Amino acid sequence: MARLGFLLLLLTAFGCTPSGAQHGALPPPARRTFVLVHGATGGSWDWRAMDSLMTPRGHRVVRPSLTGLGERVHLASPDIGLATHIDDVVNAILWENLRDVVLVGHSYGGMVIAGVADRIPERIRRLVYMDAFLPDSGETGLELAESIGATRLRQNARGGFIIPGGSDTSTIPRDVPHPLRTFTDTLRLANSAARRLPGTYILTFERGKEPDSFQRFADRARSRGWRVVRMEADHVPERSAPVALMKVLEAVE
Repeated sequence: MARLGFLLLLLTAFGCTPSGAQHGALPPPARRTFVLVHGATGGSWDWRAMDSLMTPRGHRVVRPSLTGLGERVHLASPDIGLATHIDDVVNAILWENLRDVVLVGHSYGGMVIAGVADRIPERIRRLVYMDAFLPDSGETGLELAESIGATRLRQNARGGFIIPGGSDTSTIPRDVPHPLRTFTDTLRLANSAARRLPGTYILTFERGKEPDSFQRFADRARSRGWRVVRMEADHVPERSAPVALMKVLEAVE
């Protein structure tokens, strides 16, 4: 026992306290496989800070860029539809042979993960919609966006693309024009197994900005029996509040 006490004293003297013992350190999480799907006009770079935080904590993080966006902007075309973006994520999961996946979709990414779940529910542990569209079968992204007052999508559409407002075009990474067809394609969901998947809805809110435009989808999630988590942040916490978002995601069962 004396030897053990001396060893701990020596480790402490050199700043080598046992893992998790440092003041304010986060407790070790249950290790999960996360597939993180970005929103409209973004890319996998949206999740880079989250990846750098979560991977050292033992999680496996996969963050595909949807076709025509992010580092795949060279493939941009007005012919890209919702099915292509669903294929992007399905194939990322299949080709990496991922199982027991926590599938996270942000904003427009909710349309994508709903389609992915319909295709490969057996690979998914839980769905997480993060300030995202939560669609029913037969709906389009444009209808859902306009139902919460996001009329600028149609107003900003030119040449088959939704042009990001106020985007800095001089730096990389950056938001880029998003194929309009992905918002006008109708999502068809038919797999009953996908409807039985557990889900969590993360609703971000900002003080003084009530009601929140995505509240409608949080209410829809609650009506499905899902847990709804409120998180104080802007609409893109993966950029603005990655540590806080990581804590929320790690708390998802």
